[in-house]
Amino acid sequence: MKIAVIGASGKAGQLIMKEALARGHEVTAVMRKATQPIDKKAHSLIKDLFDLTYDDLKNQDVIIDAFGTWSPDSLPLHQTSLKYLADLLSEQPNRLLVVGGAGSLYVNQAHTLRLADSPDFPDAFKPLASSMGKAFDALKKRNDVNWTYLSPAANFVADGQRTGHYMIGHDELLTNHKGESQISYADYAIAMIDEAENAQHIRQRFTVVAE
Repeated sequence: MKIAVIGASGKAGQLIMKEALARGHEVTAVMRKATQPIDKKAHSLIKDLFDLTYDDLKNQDVIIDAFGTWSPDSLPLHQTSLKYLADLLSEQPNRLLVVGGAGSLYVNQAHTLRLADSPDFPDAFKPLASSMGKAFDALKKRNDVNWTYLSPAANFVADGQRTGHYMIGHDELLTNHKGESQISYADYAIAMIDEAENAQHIRQRFTVVAE
């Protein structure tokens, strides 16, 4: 399978690329700048996300959007970048898998309260969660794109252990048998490439938590 990872130099992107390569997939690392070496088994495409054309992506079976930005003035890019990619892939056969956020997950069965709006959600993360939530809400309306949105657990652990095990949910925040809602970047990468291979959540959001 041919997989392009946009934002391959980021922490999540690196591990997703590593997981895909370990399974024998042909991977293209899409990066705005060649800031660091990538695995020699991967191809590289040095290009800004907003300069990508469909010709750059047309031969890819799966495009994984691992774009991320955190500075206050750049947060709207979560919305504009996802719209840009969705527009590029409109009415095309390629699949778009998105590294999403947890803030848009619901914390009640009635689906009236999202994690980002719950009392204990940290104020510092609310602007990021709001922008990513708006991006997801717009994506949900797209029936012209073969999208999948993968939300991590509430605690997304960059340097956490790769256990190879996770549990799957859909639109509600998950906790494990310990009552914890967390997932390592490494286990999240496993879930992402499992979805790339198995296509179980076309035009759906799903979420994963460590067992």
